[in-house]
Amino acid sequence: MFPFCWTDAAPYYTRPRYYDQRALPLPDIPFHESLTEQQVSLKDKEKGPWKQLSQEEKISLYRIKFNMTYAEMNKPNQEWKTVMGAIFFFLGITGLIIWWQRVYVLPPLPHTLEDDWKAMQLKRMLDMRVGPVQGLSSKWDYEKNEWKK
Repeated sequence: MFPFCWTDAAPYYTRPRYYDQRALPLPDIPFHESLTEQQVSLKDKEKGPWKQLSQEEKISLYRIKFNMTYAEMNKPNQEWKTVMGAIFFFLGITGLIIWWQRVYVLPPLPHTLEDDWKAMQLKRMLDMRVGPVQGLSSKWDYEKNEWKK
């Protein structure tokens, strides 16, 4: 029927497969490899003048060779919903893991990160005049006891 012939000895994964792609308009093989009697008679009728073919017969001939039209391939699908659902699912799982680690795995924060400790540390750095030229002490007004504006 068709110009190619695959023997049963060839493994299935070495045979060409049909798939619709917009970038490759002509697939390696037709959509229907084995034809029914009606399709064979339609293929014989195809060899004659195409004006004698009805619109349904032309569509049937097209469907023998191709599975989908370009309009069907370009039709938007609902895959984005699945992708977004998977993204939110994995974000939720990640959030639960982070919460679990903060509660049960990580040690408590050191006392040096408390606000009182940071205030005492800042006061000590100002008392020691750390960075008097361009550093922290250069931005502190020692006469007014406030930050320079």
